[in-house]
Amino acid sequence: IRDLKGLAKEGNKRAQLAIDMFAYRVKKYIGAYMAALGNVDAIIFEGGIGEHNLDIINKCVSGLEPLGIIFDDSHNGDEQYEGVVSKPKSKVKMIVIPTNEELEIAKETMEAIK
Repeated sequence: IRDLKGLAKEGNKRAQLAIDMFAYRVKKYIGAYMAALGNVDAIIFEGGIGEHNLDIINKCVSGLEPLGIIFDDSHNGDEQYEGVVSKPKSKVKMIVIPTNEELEIAKETMEAIK
């Protein structure tokens, strides 16, 4: 995403399309899972994209306000934000939680080979 954002900022239309398609697919999955689950209390964003790209998160949830998802863009300038990124009136809480993916993979690998 970092490379795509850099290219899109330079005017690369294919990079911008890739970002837009990524956000569109995330948005579709959020809607599909909300329909399948019937009730959603929170959406968690983590990992490289979730922890460092509030602008991408905003794009992923833009238009989902009728489903009770309201993004708080007051943290949009933060390079790395940890915490709630939904507005208080949002029915679905959105939270950015840092993760250590490499550590989790290592733990699961050790468990699998035991």
